[in-house]
Amino acid sequence: MPSLKKRALLIAACGLTLGAAPLAALAQAPAWPTKPVRLLVGFPAGSTPDMAARAISDPLARALGQPVIVENRSGASGNIATDQVAKATDDHTLGIVINGNLTSAKMLYPHLPYNPARDFSYISLIATAPLVLVAPPTEPGGAAFFAAAKKGGDKWNYGSVGVGSVGHLGMELLKTRMPGVQAEHIPFQGNPGVVTALLGGQIQMALVPPGLAISQVNAGKLKAIGLTSGRSPLAPEVPPLADAGLKNFDLEVWTALIGPARLSKAAQARLAAVMPEVMRNADTRRQLFNQGWQAVGTSAEGLKSRVAAETAIMQSIISAKGIKLQ
Repeated sequence: MPSLKKRALLIAACGLTLGAAPLAALAQAPAWPTKPVRLLVGFPAGSTPDMAARAISDPLARALGQPVIVENRSGASGNIATDQVAKATDDHTLGIVINGNLTSAKMLYPHLPYNPARDFSYISLIATAPLVLVAPPTEPGGAAFFAAAKKGGDKWNYGSVGVGSVGHLGMELLKTRMPGVQAEHIPFQGNPGVVTALLGGQIQMALVPPGLAISQVNAGKLKAIGLTSGRSPLAPEVPPLADAGLKNFDLEVWTALIGPARLSKAAQARLAAVMPEVMRNADTRRQLFNQGWQAVGTSAEGLKSRVAAETAIMQSIISAKGIKLQ
């Protein structure tokens, strides 16, 4: 039987060996990234998702120690690029997506080639923005606007950038929260077309981004009825729609960073560690703000929870209204 001294030495040796095991495991953990990271964007250069991607690409590259290359893969409202992210196998492909790619696309596109619930690694929310309900300047503001909208019935129209867009689904949600508003939907190719229709009297209201709305409101060409969320630094002078009597209504557009479901644990852990730093970067926050976004940043679980909650809301609207893409 070993002496007390020998037993103590044996115990100490075992302790050193066991203590070294986690350190050795960490040392053997694969490094990530080992090459440039691709950041796929499903919209053209100059679009708001593209600008959000470029705002984070430089600080993300510095944090990762590898180039981050933004690649535009436009088409199908961002779903083509989103599908390419889902199917990526190189462990160095990520994507910037908007609300619809993860929340409403599955219900609007029966043959969507990816499943938002299972085909992705959620990484972080990037930025959010409310929408502004705008109307011609001749319409009343506040609660009187909704009284006028109810009186107008289905002779009133509203515009959006297309069937299934946040502006479209948001207005249909608004109609369920404000019984009596029956305005009919007219889709346009983009927000400039929506604004032109407002100025020309074709439509009486629309939900548009604050960056577009505020310039028209300040010029006296449109009237801001309210924001689809609470107060926002993006449009500090515009009250929330709750002030006009629209209750239980909260809607924002957003962008998020995702990867394929098969993204390695090393990559997910590294991104979880560096993204808070990226989203705290003052220059990044300033760029996003100037583009009409408020920088946010979340955990993977925070993004996942937001997607789940918004998906349920959008599903109820799409089902109730029988909204389909031709």
